[in-house]
Amino acid sequence: MSGYRSITRRVRAEPEKTKGSRHIATLVPIGSAEEVEDLLDELRGEFPIANHHAYAWRLGRRGERSYYSDDGEPSGSAGRPILQYLEGRDITQVVLVVSRIFGGTKLGVGGLVRAYGGAAAAALGAAEIVEVFPRVWLRITYPYACSNRVRAIAHARDVDQREGSYGAEVNVIWQVLESEADAIAEELREGTAGQVSVERCATP
Repeated sequence: MSGYRSITRRVRAEPEKTKGSRHIATLVPIGSAEEVEDLLDELRGEFPIANHHAYAWRLGRRGERSYYSDDGEPSGSAGRPILQYLEGRDITQVVLVVSRIFGGTKLGVGGLVRAYGGAAAAALGAAEIVEVFPRVWLRITYPYACSNRVRAIAHARDVDQREGSYGAEVNVIWQVLESEADAIAEELREGTAGQVSVERCATP
């Protein structure tokens, strides 16, 4: 069963100040890179005096897509250490933003790496990291006479039935583990002698 590691909810963490500067970390689950800009706009509004909002994100089941931004800090001093912490915890489908409010003393590249990395570590330490198993929707159509067999398969599998219409022909929508979708479809076809139609759909 193929899953991936991610988080269940938004997390906010702020370590102690570093030479007067605040580094506020916000860790958020996301489904696409397009959501990142909305979060950045939100944080710019929440922390209008923040000098930088460095961030990193990972997407894909194995984190095969990733990106980081130093947002004006010296190259590699902010976004990269944030991304390294995400990679180190092997979590994906997330973005981690560290908003810096300058405290009057420059930290140097090494100090920035430690401060941004420390804020990222604090957020990850506060997060609930879970194994996520993707699910998909199946639209299933079959003659009413096949109902008992279809129900038996549903009971034997991890199926969440969301809606249905019943008549001479039955139409239902199941949510199932993506890793089992093809096997369930084949079992339905074999169990009803090909009388069932199964197709994937985006939403109910």
